[in-house]
Amino acid sequence: MSNTPMAASPLTRAVLEIDEYVSGLGWDQPARLFALVDTARLRAQEPALAAQLGLEDEQESSGLTPIEQEEIPAGKPLDEFLGTIAWPDAVVGCALTVERLMLPPSAEAQVPEGLSDKKLSQWVAKHPDRQEVRMTVAVLRDGTRDSAVRLREKDTPTEVLTGGALVPGLAEALSATFED
Repeated sequence: MSNTPMAASPLTRAVLEIDEYVSGLGWDQPARLFALVDTARLRAQEPALAAQLGLEDEQESSGLTPIEQEEIPAGKPLDEFLGTIAWPDAVVGCALTVERLMLPPSAEAQVPEGLSDKKLSQWVAKHPDRQEVRMTVAVLRDGTRDSAVRLREKDTPTEVLTGGALVPGLAEALSATFED
């Protein structure tokens, strides 16, 4: 991870690693889901998989390894899909990347009332102040959260905003995948 600050928490490093990986794939990508596993535990319990992932020589013992999951079914609403997920005990967290159109807070007063979700999406897509963003949101079983947001118009590793409260709704939805 060339652009990840070493002083960052393991979760922040994992979020930035996922952001960098997905950024390398370009824009206009489908949503991607990742399991987060404890790197030291993975090396100890699954040495062949750790070797396949290039982790056998890593020195760090407190890291998280993101493992991309199968493709999210096209056409299924994200909230419905997330409601079907159950993680095994070895998974300590999960992350999701998704691209969306966002409006600045100043545009909230302009939103017409009573629009369906479809009509609202169309309205946002035509708004002159819309921004295309890629959000990477991660949560751990203990409730810890972090996220990275990258604007398409400022698509460089130094222009990625990070923080635990940037995308609270998506973080809540991901946390729910760990509830019994």
